[in-house]
Amino acid sequence: MHKTAMILAAGRGERMRPLTDTLPKPLLSIHQKALIEYHLEALKLAGYERVVINHAWLGQLIEAKIGNGSRYGLEVIYSPEAKALETAGGIVKALPLLCQTAQDCYFTVVNGDVFTDFDFANLQEPPLNATAHLVMVDNPGHNPDGDFYLDKNRLNVSQGKKLTFSGIAIYHKSFFDTLRPEIQPLAPMLKDGIKNNQVSAQYFLGNWTDVGTPERLAQLNT
Repeated sequence: MHKTAMILAAGRGERMRPLTDTLPKPLLSIHQKALIEYHLEALKLAGYERVVINHAWLGQLIEAKIGNGSRYGLEVIYSPEAKALETAGGIVKALPLLCQTAQDCYFTVVNGDVFTDFDFANLQEPPLNATAHLVMVDNPGHNPDGDFYLDKNRLNVSQGKKLTFSGIAIYHKSFFDTLRPEIQPLAPMLKDGIKNNQVSAQYFLGNWTDVGTPERLAQLNT
Protein backbone atom coordinates (compact mmCIF):
# COMPACT_ATOMS: atom_id res chain seq x y z
CA MET A 1 0.00 0.00 0.00
CA HIS A 2 1.23 3.50 -0.82
CA LYS A 3 2.20 5.81 2.06
CA THR A 4 1.35 9.25 0.63
CA ALA A 5 -1.93 11.16 0.94
CA MET A 6 -3.19 14.60 -0.01
CA ILE A 7 -5.63 16.72 1.99
CA LEU A 8 -7.53 19.24 -0.13
CA ALA A 9 -7.60 22.48 1.84
CA ALA A 10 -7.61 25.31 -0.72
CA GLY A 11 -11.32 26.19 -0.91
CA ARG A 12 -12.65 29.58 0.19
CA GLY A 13 -15.60 28.10 2.10
CA GLU A 14 -18.14 30.65 0.84
CA ARG A 15 -21.13 28.81 2.36
CA MET A 16 -19.35 28.80 5.72
CA ARG A 17 -19.08 32.57 5.95
CA PRO A 18 -18.68 34.49 8.24
CA LEU A 19 -16.76 31.68 10.03
CA THR A 20 -14.32 31.39 7.12
CA ASP A 21 -13.66 35.12 6.79
CA THR A 22 -10.84 34.78 9.33
CA LEU A 23 -10.16 31.02 9.33
CA PRO A 24 -9.74 28.53 6.48
CA LYS A 25 -12.47 25.87 6.54
CA PRO A 26 -10.16 22.91 7.45
CA LEU A 27 -9.23 24.71 10.69
CA LEU A 28 -12.83 24.95 11.91
CA SER A 29 -13.16 22.94 15.11
CA ILE A 30 -15.29 19.98 16.11
CA HIS A 31 -15.00 19.35 19.85
CA GLN A 32 -11.93 21.60 20.15
CA LYS A 33 -10.01 19.87 17.35
CA ALA A 34 -9.56 21.23 13.83
CA LEU A 35 -11.20 19.22 11.02
CA ILE A 36 -7.87 18.72 9.29
CA GLU A 37 -6.33 17.24 12.47
CA TYR A 38 -8.86 14.41 12.48
CA HIS A 39 -7.63 13.47 8.99
CA LEU A 40 -3.96 13.67 9.96
CA GLU A 41 -4.51 11.41 12.96
CA ALA A 42 -6.56 8.90 10.94
CA LEU A 43 -3.96 8.80 8.13
CA LYS A 44 -1.14 8.22 10.62
CA LEU A 45 -3.13 5.45 12.31
CA ALA A 46 -3.60 3.74 8.93
CA GLY A 47 0.15 3.73 8.23
CA TYR A 48 0.58 6.78 5.99
CA GLU A 49 3.91 8.60 6.27
CA ARG A 50 3.67 11.67 4.01
CA VAL A 51 0.80 14.13 3.61
CA VAL A 52 0.63 16.92 1.03
CA ILE A 53 -1.74 19.78 1.91
CA ASN A 54 -2.72 22.30 -0.74
CA HIS A 55 -3.96 25.70 0.34
CA ALA A 56 -4.91 29.10 -1.01
CA TRP A 57 -7.29 31.11 1.22
CA LEU A 58 -5.50 31.95 4.52
CA GLY A 59 -3.11 29.08 3.85
CA GLN A 60 -0.45 30.55 6.15
CA LEU A 61 -2.76 29.78 9.09
CA ILE A 62 -2.85 26.10 8.09
CA GLU A 63 0.96 26.00 7.91
CA ALA A 64 1.24 27.77 11.29
CA LYS A 65 -1.17 25.27 12.89
CA ILE A 66 0.15 22.02 11.38
CA GLY A 67 3.82 22.84 10.86
CA ASN A 68 6.00 20.06 9.43
CA GLY A 69 3.66 17.38 10.74
CA SER A 70 6.12 15.94 13.26
CA ARG A 71 3.72 16.15 16.21
CA TYR A 72 1.32 13.96 14.25
CA GLY A 73 4.12 11.52 13.40
CA LEU A 74 3.93 12.53 9.74
CA GLU A 75 5.94 14.41 7.15
CA VAL A 76 3.68 17.26 5.98
CA ILE A 77 4.49 19.15 2.77
CA TYR A 78 2.54 22.13 1.40
CA SER A 79 1.41 22.93 -2.12
CA PRO A 80 0.41 26.61 -2.04
CA GLU A 81 -1.86 27.99 -4.75
CA ALA A 82 -1.94 31.74 -5.48
CA LYS A 83 -5.56 31.26 -6.52
CA ALA A 84 -7.51 28.08 -5.72
CA LEU A 85 -7.18 25.69 -8.68
CA GLU A 86 -10.22 23.55 -7.77
CA THR A 87 -9.81 19.84 -7.05
CA ALA A 88 -8.24 18.46 -10.23
CA GLY A 89 -6.03 21.53 -10.77
CA GLY A 90 -4.80 21.37 -7.17
CA ILE A 91 -3.93 17.68 -7.48
CA VAL A 92 -2.09 18.24 -10.78
CA LYS A 93 -0.01 21.05 -9.24
CA ALA A 94 0.88 18.76 -6.31
CA LEU A 95 1.74 15.69 -8.45
CA PRO A 96 5.54 16.19 -8.26
CA LEU A 97 5.23 16.08 -4.45
CA LEU A 98 2.79 13.16 -4.45
CA CYS A 99 4.69 10.98 -6.92
CA GLN A 100 8.38 11.54 -6.25
CA THR A 101 9.66 8.32 -7.82
CA ALA A 102 8.56 6.13 -10.72
CA GLN A 103 7.22 3.63 -8.16
CA ASP A 104 5.04 6.24 -6.42
CA CYS A 105 2.12 5.94 -8.81
CA TYR A 106 -0.81 5.83 -6.38
CA PHE A 107 -1.87 8.30 -3.69
CA THR A 108 -4.90 8.88 -1.46
CA VAL A 109 -6.88 12.13 -1.52
CA VAL A 110 -9.35 13.37 1.09
CA ASN A 111 -11.40 16.57 1.19
CA GLY A 112 -10.31 18.74 4.11
CA ASP A 113 -13.91 19.65 4.94
CA VAL A 114 -15.43 16.23 5.58
CA PHE A 115 -15.83 14.73 9.04
CA THR A 116 -15.80 10.94 9.18
CA ASP A 117 -14.75 7.86 11.14
CA PHE A 118 -13.61 6.14 7.92
CA ASP A 119 -10.61 3.86 8.51
CA PHE A 120 -8.08 4.62 5.76
CA ALA A 121 -6.57 1.17 6.33
CA ASN A 122 -9.76 -0.19 4.70
CA LEU A 123 -9.19 1.67 1.44
CA GLN A 124 -9.03 -0.85 -1.39
CA GLU A 125 -6.35 -0.44 -4.05
CA PRO A 126 -7.86 0.07 -7.51
CA PRO A 127 -7.86 -3.07 -9.69
CA LEU A 128 -5.23 -3.06 -12.45
CA ASN A 129 -7.39 -1.47 -15.15
CA ALA A 130 -8.76 1.32 -12.92
CA THR A 131 -6.98 4.65 -12.42
CA ALA A 132 -9.31 5.97 -9.71
CA HIS A 133 -11.05 4.35 -6.75
CA LEU A 134 -13.74 6.29 -4.86
CA VAL A 135 -15.35 5.80 -1.48
CA MET A 136 -19.14 6.21 -1.80
CA VAL A 137 -21.64 6.99 0.97
CA ASP A 138 -25.42 7.16 1.34
CA ASN A 139 -26.95 10.35 -0.03
CA PRO A 140 -27.18 13.10 2.62
CA GLY A 141 -30.12 15.49 2.82
CA HIS A 142 -28.25 18.20 0.88
CA ASN A 143 -27.45 15.81 -2.02
CA PRO A 144 -30.56 13.58 -2.24
CA ASP A 145 -29.97 12.57 -5.88
CA GLY A 146 -26.42 11.35 -5.28
CA ASP A 147 -23.47 11.61 -7.66
CA PHE A 148 -22.70 8.26 -9.34
CA TYR A 149 -24.10 4.74 -9.63
CA LEU A 150 -22.27 1.94 -7.85
CA ASP A 151 -22.62 -1.40 -9.63
CA LYS A 152 -20.76 -4.12 -7.70
CA ASN A 153 -17.28 -2.58 -7.31
CA ARG A 154 -17.42 -0.23 -10.32
CA LEU A 155 -19.00 3.14 -10.90
CA ASN A 156 -21.49 3.17 -13.74
CA VAL A 157 -23.13 5.96 -15.73
CA SER A 158 -26.68 4.64 -15.42
CA GLN A 159 -27.12 1.44 -13.41
CA GLY A 160 -26.65 0.31 -9.84
CA LYS A 161 -27.24 2.17 -6.57
CA LYS A 162 -27.00 5.97 -6.77
CA LEU A 163 -24.64 7.17 -4.03
CA THR A 164 -22.66 10.26 -3.02
CA PHE A 165 -18.89 10.62 -3.49
CA SER A 166 -17.38 10.99 -0.01
CA GLY A 167 -14.38 13.06 -1.08
CA ILE A 168 -12.08 10.13 -0.21
CA ALA A 169 -10.31 8.40 -3.10
CA ILE A 170 -7.18 6.75 -4.45
CA TYR A 171 -5.81 7.92 -7.79
CA HIS A 172 -3.11 6.68 -10.13
CA LYS A 173 -1.06 9.60 -11.43
CA SER A 174 -1.99 8.64 -15.00
CA PHE A 175 -5.57 9.73 -14.24
CA PHE A 176 -4.27 13.33 -14.47
CA ASP A 177 -1.82 12.78 -17.34
CA THR A 178 -3.36 15.19 -19.84
CA LEU A 179 -3.89 18.10 -17.44
CA ARG A 180 -2.01 21.28 -16.66
CA PRO A 181 -1.93 22.90 -13.19
CA GLU A 182 -4.74 25.35 -13.90
CA ILE A 183 -8.28 25.83 -12.59
CA GLN A 184 -9.90 22.48 -13.25
CA PRO A 185 -12.83 20.79 -11.45
CA LEU A 186 -12.73 17.05 -10.82
CA ALA A 187 -16.36 16.06 -11.54
CA PRO A 188 -16.13 16.16 -15.39
CA MET A 189 -12.99 14.00 -15.26
CA LEU A 190 -14.67 11.47 -13.00
CA LYS A 191 -17.65 11.31 -15.37
CA ASP A 192 -15.30 10.63 -18.30
CA GLY A 193 -13.41 8.02 -16.27
CA ILE A 194 -16.65 6.26 -15.35
CA LYS A 195 -17.73 6.22 -19.02
CA ASN A 196 -14.40 4.56 -19.86
CA ASN A 197 -14.83 2.02 -17.03
CA GLN A 198 -11.72 3.33 -15.28
CA VAL A 199 -13.24 4.04 -11.85
CA SER A 200 -13.72 1.42 -9.15
CA ALA A 201 -15.40 2.11 -5.81
CA GLN A 202 -16.34 0.86 -2.36
CA TYR A 203 -19.37 1.61 -0.18
CA PHE A 204 -18.86 3.09 3.30
CA LEU A 205 -21.69 2.86 5.83
CA GLY A 206 -20.08 4.64 8.79
CA ASN A 207 -20.27 8.26 9.96
CA TRP A 208 -19.65 10.87 7.28
CA THR A 209 -20.60 14.54 7.06
CA ASP A 210 -19.76 17.16 4.45
CA VAL A 211 -19.21 20.12 6.79
CA GLY A 212 -20.49 22.60 4.22
CA THR A 213 -22.58 25.01 6.30
CA PRO A 214 -22.40 26.61 9.77
CA GLU A 215 -25.53 24.62 10.69
CA ARG A 216 -23.86 21.27 9.93
CA LEU A 217 -20.80 22.33 11.93
CA ALA A 218 -22.98 23.33 14.89
CA GLN A 219 -24.82 19.98 14.69
CA LEU A 220 -21.54 18.06 14.87
CA ASN A 221 -20.52 20.09 17.90
CA THR A 222 -23.62 19.22 19.93
